Amino acid sequence: MEPNHTKSSDSYAADISSIREAQVRIKPFAQQTPVLTSDTLDSIAGRKLYFKCECFQKGGAFKFRGACNAIFSLDDDQATKGVVTHSSGNHAAALSLAAKLRGVPAYIVIPKDAPKCKVANVKRYGGQVIFSEPSMQYQPQLLVWNEGGGLISGVALAAKSINPAIHIFAAEPRMMLSSRRSMAGSLCYPRSTLLPMGFEPFLETSCGKIGLAAVLSNSFKTNPAYSECNNIGIVISGGNIDLGVLWNSVNE
Repeated sequence: MEPNHTKSSDSYAADISSIREAQVRIKPFAQQTPVLTSDTLDSIAGRKLYFKCECFQKGGAFKFRGACNAIFSLDDDQATKGVVTHSSGNHAAALSLAAKLRGVPAYIVIPKDAPKCKVANVKRYGGQVIFSEPSMQYQPQLLVWNEGGGLISGVALAAKSINPAIHIFAAEPRMMLSSRRSMAGSLCYPRSTLLPMGFEPFLETSCGKIGLAAVLSNSFKTNPAYSECNNIGIVISGGNIDLGVLWNSVNE
């Protein structure tokens, strides 16, 4: 009897099979990013930490993987029409680069107030920039930053499919009212100890450090699953930052 492939009501848009297909599809284009360790941080955390450095991915973030998979999943007729997205960050750069590799046009709608370095990235990767009015002007209720959940959902789907016993934790700041308040928090390191932690120096956006901050927090140590977590993987992504904005925010 032939198996029934009809989707049930609890079917998902992706599964481990589609993830493996995507892995094969993007392998010629995506970087195999390193997993780094630090004896110093292991000692501080009391756990073995493994840092998956997607900040070294093409485009500076994990988003190149998804953009590349999407672009190379298109058939030729679809691809020749080009692709379009609205983004002021890493997705814009990732889609532009993936489209360039496929040899198709990418039209990127970017708010006028987007960081100059990110606009430059899009142009350098061949994206055709179309400026729009700042998004926040029309959506003032979105003042509190929050990620869309693409990375955590993908990690959870893949990891749980391989080993259902793996614990998955999503981390975000308790309060993001301003970058000043964020940098003044008790989880942040003094300026002199930001980089020399056993890694080659590189600049990582604040969201990339949240995973480490969470592991070192009391909230994590009081989590019921803490005693079972001896080996912890932390995904670091988002290697693009406007240096002018960075220095100004530190000195204000």
